[in-house]
Amino acid sequence: MRALFEEFAVWLARPWMFTPSGLRASGAGQFLRTMLALHLVVLLLVLLPLLGLWQKALALPSPEAFDQVSKVMLVPFVVVVAPVAEELAFRGWLTGRVRALWLVLCGFVTAGFLAMVNFHVYEVQASLAVLGMGLIAPAGWWWLRRRGVVPGFERTFPVLVWLSIVVFGLSHLSNYPRFSWALLPMVLPQIWTGMTLSYTRMRIGIFGSMLIHAAANGISVSLALLGG
Repeated sequence: MRALFEEFAVWLARPWMFTPSGLRASGAGQFLRTMLALHLVVLLLVLLPLLGLWQKALALPSPEAFDQVSKVMLVPFVVVVAPVAEELAFRGWLTGRVRALWLVLCGFVTAGFLAMVNFHVYEVQASLAVLGMGLIAPAGWWWLRRRGVVPGFERTFPVLVWLSIVVFGLSHLSNYPRFSWALLPMVLPQIWTGMTLSYTRMRIGIFGSMLIHAAANGISVSLALLGG
């Protein structure tokens, strides 16, 4: 366990590329349990209590992202949909493979078309484009399946990892009704999540980071619901 924590700390200082071992590898289960425990200890016993005091002292608003979601839908959304979607978007491409980066690009393009539909800008054309991306994305993924890592990706990997962590954290500012510089510390839990899940993703694969993400979200939302 100590060796794992030391490697995690060294990796965060300057991330390097692993070949993910997969969930069936020897020791993968122990790795998952250890990283989940570390994640929850820092999150629940350090970050959330301190940020609760910060929020109360400055009278900051609470997140409103799920206020319109019923409790029946909240749990499956937070525990299943969000972990899968966020891991694919923010960490699925960290292996640097061409097909993974292709899917990320397709995801951003699709999100742009969905935004056009939402704001009624060329709504019919954008809707057809969304349907088209549903065919283009998997077709491109299959065609690129034999391609390796993008040239130069490993050299820029440390910067890309930390960029994904920071963007992942800052994206959660959208959960709040208004922006304030005082809200920046409130995304430290997401920054910490990005750190632990990026390392997990590279060590044992995307399904490992999804499992920790889902478990952490499930525990957090359960505590929130029990606490009202």
